[in-house]
Order: sequence, then structure tokens, then C-alpha cells
Amino acid sequence: MTRHEARDEFVRHWLPHVTDAGLLHLITLLEQGSPLLIHGQFTADFPRGCLASQIAWHHPRTANLDTEDAGVVWLTKVAGLNPATSILLTWWDQNGLADRELCHLLLEACYQECGRRQLVKGGSGEITSTPARCSSFRL
Repeated sequence: MTRHEARDEFVRHWLPHVTDAGLLHLITLLEQGSPLLIHGQFTADFPRGCLASQIAWHHPRTANLDTEDAGVVWLTKVAGLNPATSILLTWWDQNGLADRELCHLLLEACYQECGRRQLVKGGSGEITSTPARCSSFRL
């Protein structure tokens, strides 16, 4: 398993199910290296949570869950993944934000997804409030 495989899982299996609000929230957390974004467990003290929990709290099917269940439920019921076999969770749980290469890969994928959604919605949807950095990101 490589970081690139983790990013590919994120792009193929996570991002299609992330709401616009969840995408923008995740971008902010990754950019800031926020202490609200943790690794090694799904949640600590709400609102501190892992990638899946942070996404889940911004999704209509799981937003009402403020416990460890949110990330697990979002992964299994919304994204259709098994948390125990997720390549991304395996990588994230090792070092979280300290793995700068993985964070860069995830941010790049988020920015690209953000730009793609702007194109798909033609400037008329919720994502139009997205900062310009989403469509102009370069590593």
C-alpha cells in the first residue's frame, strides 16, 4: 500500500460522497493543520475527529451523530467502505497531519474536486462560494 493508493481510494470512494460543505471543511482543516483533525481513532472529544468523522458531521445522513459512530456510519453506509480495510485510514492512522506528503496528496485531490464541482455546477450551485484557491492549486 502506498500513499498514492490511499489518495486514489480517497478520490474514487470518498470524494463522490462528500458534500460541498464537507469538502470545504476538510480543505480548511488540512490547510491549517488543525488540531480538530485527529488520527488513530474516529473521535476524541467532539468536535475533534478523523477524516471520516469530519466529513460525516457535514453530511445529511450522518450530521446528527456526534460520536465515534459518525465516521464509521458514513464510511460503511454512505461511502460503502469497510473501515478495517480502508487504505486511506491505514495511512492516516499512522501519522495523520504529521505525514505531510499524504496531506499534500489529499489537499491536491480536494482542490481538484472543488474545481471539478465548480465546472459541473456552472457557477450556479452551492460550491460557488469556494475560494479561488480550489481551481488554481498547484503542488
